Amino acid sequence: MSCCAPGLDGVADTATALPSDDEVLFSARSLGDDLRQVEFSVPQVHCAACISTVENGLLALPAVEGARVNLSTKRVTVKWKGEALPPLVPTLAQLGYVPNLTDDIAAGRDGTLSELLRAVAVSGFAASNIMLLSVSVWSGAEGATRDLFHWVSALIALPAMMYAGRIYYRSAWSVLKHGRMNMDVPIAIGITMAYALSLYETIHSGAHAYFDASVTLLFFLLIGRTLDHVMREKARTAVVGLARLQPRGALVIDPAGGREYRPVGEIEAGMTILVAAGERIPVDAVVTDGHSDLDCSLVNGESAPQAVASGATVRAGTLNLTGPLTMRAIAAASDSFLSEMLRMMEAAEGGRARYRRIADRVSAMYAPVVHLTALLTLIGWVLVTGDWHRAATVSIAVLIITCPCALGLAVPIVQVMAARRLFENGVMVRDGAAMERLADADMVVFDKTGTLTLGQPRLVNTHEIHPDWLEAAAELGAHSRHPQSQAIAAYAGSSGGKQIKFSSITEIPGRGVEGHAAGAVWRLGRGGWAGEGEGTLLGRDGVSLASFSFEDRLRADAKQAVADTKRDVGPVIMLSGDNEVACRAVSADLEIETYSSGLMPADKVAQIEAAASEGRKVLMVGDGLNDAPALGAAYVSMAPATAADVGRNAADFVFLHESLKAVPTAVSVARRAGRLIRQNVAIAIIYNIFAVPIAILGYVTPLIAAIAMSTSSILVIANALRLGKAGR
Repeated sequence: MSCCAPGLDGVADTATALPSDDEVLFSARSLGDDLRQVEFSVPQVHCAACISTVENGLLALPAVEGARVNLSTKRVTVKWKGEALPPLVPTLAQLGYVPNLTDDIAAGRDGTLSELLRAVAVSGFAASNIMLLSVSVWSGAEGATRDLFHWVSALIALPAMMYAGRIYYRSAWSVLKHGRMNMDVPIAIGITMAYALSLYETIHSGAHAYFDASVTLLFFLLIGRTLDHVMREKARTAVVGLARLQPRGALVIDPAGGREYRPVGEIEAGMTILVAAGERIPVDAVVTDGHSDLDCSLVNGESAPQAVASGATVRAGTLNLTGPLTMRAIAAASDSFLSEMLRMMEAAEGGRARYRRIADRVSAMYAPVVHLTALLTLIGWVLVTGDWHRAATVSIAVLIITCPCALGLAVPIVQVMAARRLFENGVMVRDGAAMERLADADMVVFDKTGTLTLGQPRLVNTHEIHPDWLEAAAELGAHSRHPQSQAIAAYAGSSGGKQIKFSSITEIPGRGVEGHAAGAVWRLGRGGWAGEGEGTLLGRDGVSLASFSFEDRLRADAKQAVADTKRDVGPVIMLSGDNEVACRAVSADLEIETYSSGLMPADKVAQIEAAASEGRKVLMVGDGLNDAPALGAAYVSMAPATAADVGRNAADFVFLHESLKAVPTAVSVARRAGRLIRQNVAIAIIYNIFAVPIAILGYVTPLIAAIAMSTSSILVIANALRLGKAGR
């Protein structure tokens, strides 16, 4: 057994949770040639010794032909020959590595909630029984009878506190042994002192003991923590839902034609995978064979299935509906679109906004303040009354009631709810602190192509262009992410012209694409750079050869979104690198009074910086390589998911759907989140202003303190949950 194995003692405790042979066979997959494969989750695996122990133990079994442990995912893949199942589960359990067929998050299980519910049940049962014994004492029992009831209460309370209170003791010890403090330290001290005080009274035949209060105190604290956990998990359903969309693996086809089911973490770019109808796509990929319909609502918000065939790019997490697809992975699971969304959700929940930094600093300072306050309260009551018993009771109440849980939750719970609400509206947040900046924005700058429009222009004058020039432009355009270049590239190989061979092709942001062929310099891009004239041109050595005309369509709800943005945020302007005619038409359709055309990336940055110098807080909405500098220069920025990687990475927010209403919606959610954060901070501060003096003056028992502390936390969380309701 390895040094970090859990040991055999842990096996008996979890034996009932071991998967049965039928469950293992049901989860196994056939690989052909009488070979079968199954994956187990083995969370106890921690080191190389663990890997060796597990693999060697399984390989020693008859019929087992392969066993491989993945340390990063803590999963073991086992292959065996024949229909009969080798004793895989008993072997792993005997080795000290209890196997599971599914991870908790995938199966929808919540181990923390289960532990909390058991602790609540134990403390509640103990408290009710101790309370019955206390009734007899309150009814007049004296002498030996009273002492007996107190001792029985102590015997009931001790195991209950050890089992139910271990949640607080474990947390407190984990920080104390590293010389730090957290919010569970004063709670652990408080419930321990309450029990110790009662035990002292019992040993000395005192008239009063507070075992009922100490266990009931723990009971109410656990109720508050359980409700806190439930509401937090409710707020995080967006992240959990995304995680569950990640398939566990896929069937990989090797170059020799062999098939092997691999966990998703082992699928790499370039591998060929087969996805059957009804399965989710595990990684970003390109379809190489087959045709089907996909549910892409995760990516674009559209409920209608999207037809795909050979050559189509598909995203991880989308659902294959109607037919099998063979595809080539273009990214590992960790680099997929779904993983990027998960990372953005986590970033949104953990952003270090101004209010969160303040709350964190206050929460970090509370430990010495709380303990000093409780100590001074103890000393003060002893000096004034001489009753150390009363002084200890009051100091315990102070320890518990001053716990700043409400202040610690005030900001992060709102951030979680805001991230969830934005996700439901197709907006991903790359930085949680950006929500605070978005709420302060008072001017919006839109790019045109790909932002106000869908960025899917259609080339409409191919009949006017010489086939050779069209073919050359198509080859140049294939090396650019610009929507117009992509529209031209769609005609590659279809014109019948003689293809020109380029020795090198380079994209120049804000200008176009340049290529070299037979000593000549070819350019596809803006007029004045590619050649003489305006619009998108193909030029050779500065001489214009062809001019291209396009049609594009506005994004869904663009006009309403612009109107809402004007009303809720402030002035709206359009900055574009496109020609004057196209910009004038779009600005007229959307009723945007101020616009500039023919701009280079530096020109957009200059205009944004000019607005900032006038005190404006600019929200920039754009896509593409040429918008990245402007997105970075703006006070806060947003880009569509279809944007170029560099543009998407430069933006604070990414919206997934075609509708442009994501912009005013995001502003509305950010502003509501700001209001709720301020309300929560106010609730936490007012609670402490009133509760602490009342506790110090002795008007609060430890039990009432626990109820008050839990109530303040629940109140803060419930206020944050209001963000989940519709409304502006």
